[in-house]
Amino acid sequence: MTNQSEEPKSAVPLEPDVQLTPEQIVTQLRVLRPHLIEFGPLSVREASLIRAAAHVNDDMVQAATNTVGASTFVSSPINKDAGALRMERDDISRWRVVQDELYTMFKGVESANLVRRHRLGLSVLQAYAITRQLVRQKEHSDLRPHYEEMRRASKFTKRKRAAPPDEPPVVVPAPVPPKP
Repeated sequence: MTNQSEEPKSAVPLEPDVQLTPEQIVTQLRVLRPHLIEFGPLSVREASLIRAAAHVNDDMVQAATNTVGASTFVSSPINKDAGALRMERDDISRWRVVQDELYTMFKGVESANLVRRHRLGLSVLQAYAITRQLVRQKEHSDLRPHYEEMRRASKFTKRKRAAPPDEPPVVVPAPVPPKP
């Protein structure tokens, strides 16, 4: 039996200066999706049902693999030999690398979006501050509606608390005097 690697001999990297649009990246991810073995989200209930068995200690996996290899009385009922268990363990390790790489990419995209949101937010706050100064001058009174809208939408401005609704008075029955 020959051991053929499924990895390409050499990856063809994109040129460093080639920037993909978010839409192009989404398209590429969607092209990959059907090629992922056993891909698919589990419901919360489904995940909770399989979680305990999925998190068996690795020492237990190794000991069970050795036991399956030592006895057909153990391997026959589970329909797997020690080699099959080792291949599953190796497969999990290889897919864990994919999982880690995707998580790293996710965190990188999340961080990049935070930087983009900061850059936009900073520009918006600067525009608000400049507009707040300009509306004080008569020649920029046309900006007042825009300023008022920004002020209304700003989460930084203090809003007046709504008055609590008038509650009907609580009627406490008068105590009944004890009978003599």
